[in-house]
Amino acid sequence: MPEPDDDFALDRLIHEPGRLAILTVLTSVAEADFVFLQRTTGLTKGNLSSHLTKLEDADLVRIEKRFVRKKPNTNVTLTEHGAERIARHWAQLDRLKGLAGPGRTA
Repeated sequence: MPEPDDDFALDRLIHEPGRLAILTVLTSVAEADFVFLQRTTGLTKGNLSSHLTKLEDADLVRIEKRFVRKKPNTNVTLTEHGAERIARHWAQLDRLKGLAGPGRTA
């Protein structure tokens, strides 16, 4: 996790494109099932599962597996810790953008 005074450090766990996509979707909804996340992120089942495991291990998401109408259903929610970390990540990206100066884009 980046230190608050470090203008260049990014949270590498979050900054990975697949995980960033998952967390971005989860900031917009109260909860999401596996199929919805797969469709919105474009990740394969295996990649999505792998990324979700890493995010769950870091306490950024909570995963609940259950059955709905006798079918397995995986439901994912953003934890409070996850919401804080993704907010800090977006703030850090804004700081980095500011370092580029006015009128400069990537």
